[in-house]
Amino acid sequence: MPTPSSSPRVTSAKPRIAVLLGDPSGVGPEMAVKLLARQRNLDAARVLLIADPVVLAAGERVAGAKLAPLQVNTLDSLRFEDGRPSLLVRDWMAGEEPVLGESNERSGRASFEALELATQAVRNGQTDAILFAPLNKHSLRLGGLVHEDELRYMQERFAVTGFVCEFNLTGSLWTSRVTSHIPLKDVARHITVEGVRDAVKIIASALRRAGVTHPRIAVTGLNPHAGDGGSIGMEEIEIIAPAIEQLRAEGHDARGPFSPDTVFIGARRGDVDAVVSMYHDQGQIAMKLMGFEQGVTLHGGLPVPVATSASGSAFDIAGQGVAQIEGLQQAFDLCVRMASGAPAAPASIEAAVA
Repeated sequence: MPTPSSSPRVTSAKPRIAVLLGDPSGVGPEMAVKLLARQRNLDAARVLLIADPVVLAAGERVAGAKLAPLQVNTLDSLRFEDGRPSLLVRDWMAGEEPVLGESNERSGRASFEALELATQAVRNGQTDAILFAPLNKHSLRLGGLVHEDELRYMQERFAVTGFVCEFNLTGSLWTSRVTSHIPLKDVARHITVEGVRDAVKIIASALRRAGVTHPRIAVTGLNPHAGDGGSIGMEEIEIIAPAIEQLRAEGHDARGPFSPDTVFIGARRGDVDAVVSMYHDQGQIAMKLMGFEQGVTLHGGLPVPVATSASGSAFDIAGQGVAQIEGLQQAFDLCVRMASGAPAAPASIEAAVA
């Protein structure tokens, strides 16, 4: 299967983006409707909205906005009109309103099957990016997901054998991590020289696709005070520092290892373009404190941009119309930018991943 660096470039002036409503029981539907009610977004891309009409109507009601999509019934009949979303209709809810504010199998199945259709559209060469409103991992598992998360599911769907990881963005600062959704007790044994190298390389490549010509990347230590010279652990000396030395020898501007509790001070100041952390919360807590409502999650290593807002399904405020969409807007803008000016899906990758 072609990698992002070898795939053909988008030839259309407007990228084609599959947009998903997220978990029907959360804030996703109202957020997606608010996003697509902004005409400038429909003018920037050709949108394939994959949704159950019942869920879409619920999102429109909460958002106080009404979309006017072009309805299509199958991917084979997909067509686009400028300035108007195309709606691929599915009847996942069997005509029933979604139950708000809780994980449940029906909403999880709708979320999961929408993601399946979006990846199929990519495999067919019909879309150049995927944007989804917040999902809920527990609901996804109730609905049929058997993978660690949606990223690993898409990795399998696209037959990606290389390193993949989530990037998180707040403003101009990016983060990635060596390990992700695994128990904390398992983190240390998953920190390897190869893993650190992969995490730095993949975010450097994504930054260049997004327009940063010379990415500056800070790498954290694993232990408090980055190991304190070996007195609080040896991972920095035996694994992380050697990985950084190899990366620098290859021309990457990788720096560290830095103490995890201070690295984001300089990062927030603009000293670097990205921080590579060793595990999920080491970077996520800092990033969300710096800009939770504006945060973006980008799935790195896939053949097309796949992004969402960093905020979650927010069951506690679902249906209240108060969910902010700035993060989702930033994610949409990132998909447009990356799919417009970077390598995208080939005409069809179906044969390659069958």
